[in-house]
Amino acid sequence: MPRITSKGQVTIPKEIREALGIEPGDEISFERTDEGCEIRKEAPTTETGGDPFETYRGRAESDETMPERMRRLRGEYPREETPETDDGGSGAMSEDET
Repeated sequence: MPRITSKGQVTIPKEIREALGIEPGDEISFERTDEGCEIRKEAPTTETGGDPFETYRGRAESDETMPERMRRLRGEYPREETPETDDGGSGAMSEDET
């Protein structure tokens, strides 16, 4: 007999999962009845089989590519160009500047 955990979780017996076609990641619902409670497997919420990200796929209003978007979100984009120096780019100070 399954027991409920302190977090309110319970393991659904294998026979019940197989009979209802419940697999990891599926959503289920509990319905109160006169006799107790009924468990039901919920239908996927999107046309693509329940992929939660599919709802938002293609919704970005931007011409950025994914790598460009990731660089921007990480604060790496656009990269600022460093001004070139007169000393050939070495960054060393000349004797006049010391």
